[in-house]
Amino acid sequence: MVKNQVNADALITTIISGIEDVKGKDINILDLRDIENTVCDYFIICEGTSNTQVNAIVSAVQKKVSKELKDKPWHIEGEDNAEWVLMDYVNVVVHVFQKHIREYYDIESLWGDAKTTVIESKF
Repeated sequence: MVKNQVNADALITTIISGIEDVKGKDINILDLRDIENTVCDYFIICEGTSNTQVNAIVSAVQKKVSKELKDKPWHIEGEDNAEWVLMDYVNVVVHVFQKHIREYYDIESLWGDAKTTVIESKF
C-alpha cells in the first residue's frame, strides 16, 4: 500500500494544534531522523489527565488532521484502556499518555539520542 505522504512539518503542526485544542500537556517532539534503524522520523509525545482526556486528544488530532490535511492514521493502538494511545501516521507517530504511564515507560529517555523540542504550553 502506498500512502499519500503529507508534508511532515504540516502534519506535526496540525497534530500539535489538535493536542492543544483539548489542553493536552507536556508536548515533546523527538526528531529521530539522525538515529539509525528507527521506524519513523518523529515522535510526538503528550499527556492527558484521564482516560477521557486521552481519548479526547486522540479524537481531536484525528479530526484536525483529517479536515486540514485529508490524512488519517495508518494504525491506532491502545484506545480501549486509554492509558497510552499510539497513533501511527507513518513518518510521525503520536504517543498520548496518562501521566503515570508516561513516567513509567519514559520513552523520552529510551530515545535519548533524539533531538527533542519542547512545546511551551499555552495554558
